[in-house]
Amino acid sequence: MTNPSSGPLEPIRIAQTLGACADAARPITLAMFRTQLSVDNKLDKGFDPVTAADRDAETAIRATIAAAFPDHSIIGEEWDAKSTASPYCWIVDPIDGTRAFITGVPVWGTLVGLTENGRAIAGLMEQPHSGERWLAVDGQLTATRHGTPFPARASGVTELAQARASTTSPEHFSGAHLEGWDALCREVLVTRYGLDCYAYCLLASGHLDLVVEAGLKNVDIAPLVPIIEAAGGVVSTWNGERAEQGGTCVAAATPQLHEQAMKILSDAMLR
Repeated sequence: MTNPSSGPLEPIRIAQTLGACADAARPITLAMFRTQLSVDNKLDKGFDPVTAADRDAETAIRATIAAAFPDHSIIGEEWDAKSTASPYCWIVDPIDGTRAFITGVPVWGTLVGLTENGRAIAGLMEQPHSGERWLAVDGQLTATRHGTPFPARASGVTELAQARASTTSPEHFSGAHLEGWDALCREVLVTRYGLDCYAYCLLASGHLDLVVEAGLKNVDIAPLVPIIEAAGGVVSTWNGERAEQGGTCVAAATPQLHEQAMKILSDAMLR
């Protein structure tokens, strides 16, 4: 792979850029975490919070990407997309889990991913408060805590009855989606809520086995797809398609567990 203005698009350059993005965002988000910062609502009805930390961190990340790959496209949560003719597009969510951020709960994270012709090929999630980072490039996952590596691999659980499941909030489901989630909850071992992007990385580290969502944006999930897959997990939409574009999502520790969850969710959608 080559990038005409920036030289070879090698895995090491991608990893370095992802790391630089995290380094650029970290001092901004940490300085405002657990402070009485102002919160704006992006919706006329409902609540979709945004803060100066979101906006400033995304600005810093965009500058980092533009310096390394000036001809690449960028899609972010807070600012307008930068569109180019390149097949490569960076996907940025500076604070995934702003509700957690504004309530002082350290399960939010900085998400940055890279897609090639729409397919996610690299991704990073960093939780600055805990010092944890998951970075997947070229099918290889590296997980660190304050720079020290720790093992990260999906659990290998194959049965719903043994599965530890999570979704950000049941409020994000309605109609058939809610029926599917309720049916799934009756089959799994335990459910946990409110973890946002952190849940997917707990799955990639073997602590959760199943994450199910609806109403996702591309920035919520695209950076996480390479992390889940590099950990040995499976991720798709509820209808079995690639998950990069958002919407619904089923992430599972194993193909067997994914298949069982998909059947329950599909049955609910058909009723």
